[in-house]
Amino acid sequence: MNTTTKTAAQLVAEAKQRVENLTAEQVTAEIGKGQALLVDLREPGELAQSGTIPGAIHAPRGMLEFYADPTSPYHRPELEPSRRVILYCASGGRSALAASALMSMGYSNVAHLDGGIKAWQAAGYAVEAGDS
Repeated sequence: MNTTTKTAAQLVAEAKQRVENLTAEQVTAEIGKGQALLVDLREPGELAQSGTIPGAIHAPRGMLEFYADPTSPYHRPELEPSRRVILYCASGGRSALAASALMSMGYSNVAHLDGGIKAWQAAGYAVEAGDS
């Protein structure tokens, strides 16, 4: 018996309706302004395998809320609720869910790279070696 009331795909689709979805070109423009914090949500093995967008910080999806919470012992000071934060993952599902989660935590200027690093690479933008 399947008791799932919503699929992961449905949750992602709902999140994308609530959050700001950016193209690779829009992310590049924001990075160029120097104000946005770019956050790679993928697991360490994914970074090692396919690299990361230059300048991004790494915050695995499972730790994001702890890193983002100023009251958490795991808080990372670069994650501030008033700062422009752009999240990305491999293809945009985890980052849409994560952007929605940050919004519920009071982050007011958060977005995600729709299509993830795959869309970034497909647009011809560079990646750098990720941490192994």
